[in-house]
Amino acid sequence: MEGLPALYVEHAKEAETLELEMFDAVSGLTVVLNYTVFEKFDAFARSARFLNQGDQTLQLERALSASVDFEHSNFDALYLSGSWARERHVQRRRLGTGVTGIGSRRGASSHHMNPFLALLTPEANEKQGEVYGFSLIYSGNFIAEAEVEQYGKTRVSMGINPFDFSWRLEPGEAFQTPEAVMVYSREGLGGMSRTFHELYRTRLCRGQHRDQERPILVNNWEATYFNFNADNIEAIAKAGSELGVELFVLDDGWFGHRDSDNSSLGDWFEDRRKLPQGLNDLANRVKDTGLQFGLWVEPEMISPDSDLYQTHPDWCLHVPGHRRTLARDQLVLDMSRADVLDYLYERLSDIFSSVPISYVKWDMNRNMTEIGSATAPVERQAETAHRYMLGLYELLERITSEFPHILFESCSGGGGRFDPGMLYYMPQTWTSDDTDGIERLKIQYGTSIVYPVSTMGAHISAVPNHQVERVTSLEFRGDVAMSGNFGYELDLTKFTEGEKATAKDQIALYKQIRGLVQQGDLYRLLTVRLKAMRRHGCL
Repeated sequence: MEGLPALYVEHAKEAETLELEMFDAVSGLTVVLNYTVFEKFDAFARSARFLNQGDQTLQLERALSASVDFEHSNFDALYLSGSWARERHVQRRRLGTGVTGIGSRRGASSHHMNPFLALLTPEANEKQGEVYGFSLIYSGNFIAEAEVEQYGKTRVSMGINPFDFSWRLEPGEAFQTPEAVMVYSREGLGGMSRTFHELYRTRLCRGQHRDQERPILVNNWEATYFNFNADNIEAIAKAGSELGVELFVLDDGWFGHRDSDNSSLGDWFEDRRKLPQGLNDLANRVKDTGLQFGLWVEPEMISPDSDLYQTHPDWCLHVPGHRRTLARDQLVLDMSRADVLDYLYERLSDIFSSVPISYVKWDMNRNMTEIGSATAPVERQAETAHRYMLGLYELLERITSEFPHILFESCSGGGGRFDPGMLYYMPQTWTSDDTDGIERLKIQYGTSIVYPVSTMGAHISAVPNHQVERVTSLEFRGDVAMSGNFGYELDLTKFTEGEKATAKDQIALYKQIRGLVQQGDLYRLLTVRLKAMRRHGCL
């Protein structure tokens, strides 16, 4: 689908698509419903296209991707909820008369709800029972609802959230909805999950990294935060190399005059105070230790304390005459604007082409407020949230196509935009900012309901843990982190000799098993519950 992420095939015989065309003679509106079936998977893909074939302007107020009716309501609903640092906890409840619904109005798919909903027969568990799963390939505002009407029938609807949404269709114009994916399983939640996993791993994720084993990395964020220089970065990289780590990632603080989170977003120029010889020199020093070099960016944001904001204060999302709400001391760039996209493309492509970068962590650390655009007329302001997503997808397509050798990982304050839309461009996501091993059990378990292990970033961090201050053993933290794309997020130069030996063993083991872990079929043997975690520690 032009401008939107979607499932794909590598051979024409893998799938067939049925198009149902409906026409309303009064309004002149044509709606084309697309149904795609796959030879290998028990799955459908659904979307809709609205086309104005009349002679008057039409205003779409609701444009969902899929609607499915069931003859009864004897179901449980299962969805994934949470907040920052506790994303995608599994929730299950009985359906009753009325609407059971989830969604996001935050401009992104969010920490709080994931664009996924499942209906299960009451006896369904991990291994048996019927399950109908619904997942939306989209990264913005969404809804997913199951409505039981007065006669006991159920309707599931999914798509762009109609809250603060409308789309103006002039004669001859069309609107395409995102794609919804529906999976059926007779083998319980596990069967549904494995279908989603293989489908998303092989027919949603793209590029040369799709089938490759992911590198073991060390990230300096929790080791240094903003306080680093070339020497201590090189020291961490060297310590990692001696243990068998393969990639070093330089996190926030390398650009502008960014000594804290209150400045410089948008000024994507290296900070010569911290890096007197520049970013390219640091990357080569890291490479000389035997590690690849990776970099953190947050392109969608702008700091009021930045040269970019002083030059282009109208480039952020805002409503004229109203206060611009800060979150994490930053505003959101208006990604619906072509000039914003061109600026970001120019700056990012310059960095990625001049520095030997193998990996990029693409962050997005706040929700959207005042979702207005200085370039849109009044009658089109409610299009801004969706146009933002179209602009983001356009930029991601340009960047990832130009730099296919770079492994991109998406992030949004952790797992605040862990959705199929982002996986189309970036084959893995930072699962959560909470790196505590025990907290990660529930987070990674819930994430695995829909998303394959190869998409989940999972790191060992220091103790006491920086988020919850819990102390757990290095061995336990390693066991949990090996359930995803394995890495470290701490100062490796501070390891004792015993910790170095343990880390070497962890890295050697993961290199042996990562092909199976990242690309194999996942069977969840136990359900993660709080009491079980306290008693057993891990699964």
